[in-house]
Amino acid sequence: MSATSSAIETGATAEAVQAPQYKRLAGLSWLHFLNDGSANYLPGILPAVLLGLHQSTQLAGSVMSALLIGQALQVFSGWFADQIGGRWFIICGVLGSSLAAAMIGLAPNIWLLIPALVLIGISSALFHPQALAGARSLSGTRRGLGMSLFLVGGELGRGIWPLIASLVVVYWGLHYLWLLALPALVSVALLWKQLPVQPPRHPEAQPIAWRKHIGPMSLLVAFSLLRALTIFGVVTYLPVLWHERGHDLTQGAGLITVLLVVGIIGNVGGGHLSDRIGRRAVLFGSSVLGALLLTAFLLSHGFEQWLILGVLGIALFATMPLSVIIGQDIFPENRSLGSGISLGLSNGLAAVCLAGLDFVSAARGPDAVLWLLVGVITLAGLISLKLPSGASRST
Repeated sequence: MSATSSAIETGATAEAVQAPQYKRLAGLSWLHFLNDGSANYLPGILPAVLLGLHQSTQLAGSVMSALLIGQALQVFSGWFADQIGGRWFIICGVLGSSLAAAMIGLAPNIWLLIPALVLIGISSALFHPQALAGARSLSGTRRGLGMSLFLVGGELGRGIWPLIASLVVVYWGLHYLWLLALPALVSVALLWKQLPVQPPRHPEAQPIAWRKHIGPMSLLVAFSLLRALTIFGVVTYLPVLWHERGHDLTQGAGLITVLLVVGIIGNVGGGHLSDRIGRRAVLFGSSVLGALLLTAFLLSHGFEQWLILGVLGIALFATMPLSVIIGQDIFPENRSLGSGISLGLSNGLAAVCLAGLDFVSAARGPDAVLWLLVGVITLAGLISLKLPSGASRST
């Protein structure tokens, strides 16, 4: 193991810790790509899955809720990861997500599909807190940029894999989705030695000051919940709306790909910009812009919708790395716990709310759900004004 690797794992050399390790960060980001790709390709094939199981597409929100609700466990997996350290949560998470996702195409009925989706969510909950803490340690002084680069892998996975999965289903059938688990098996074997090893929390470390953190934590959870609900809602109901309008499966999956892949610009740009002008300005500006763009999308037609959707992705995902860093800063005693609360708990709560959107879809249609989300992301922008702004340069 190199001297730089040892410094990250033992904290022995402050200079090594300060220098971003982009090569190792790229490997961790690749595993993030595989994990989030496997955990999130369901929306691209959801109409086909529901119709194949003889279920109504109006159950889209409830099925997606089963997939996402397990992310709330990131709070507990983050706390536990801080206690034991290491990197096994990263490895078990990406393998679990990939193998459980292979069951989507093999489930003969919805009662076996739901447990597979819940297992995907649990596995993803294992992966993220320890991986996010590892990404921070590899980022050195460029935490905003480094966290963005790590999150890019996940957004690429979430954006590209729905389209890949739809192509597999169209040309080979649902039963061949297991092929998408193979890259994770190979990559874990090749990369596990390069993964950052987090030190366990010292038994005499300062206890978590819950009373001190409850205020900023609640605001962060509220903001992240509303942002996540907006993203989940658009990703879930947009393909359903497209399907109801007579478009094919790959076109609906293509919309998700445009939203999430182009949104990577926001993921990198948001973290980079926050290093210079502060977090609050980026959080508020991106949320308001997201509301305006979603409105424009709903009022537009044709090719311009695809262009607007790409810019909408930039706006929505510009806030992602910032909320994670704020969570880690709120809980300096437990970085993985802070990551789990900012990302996992908020996503889990958003998944519960997502199931409730089925009632809106059933009564008014999927387009009414998207109009409701305009108000949701606007409210998130107002809450962001109360969040910690952070310094203009991450420290």
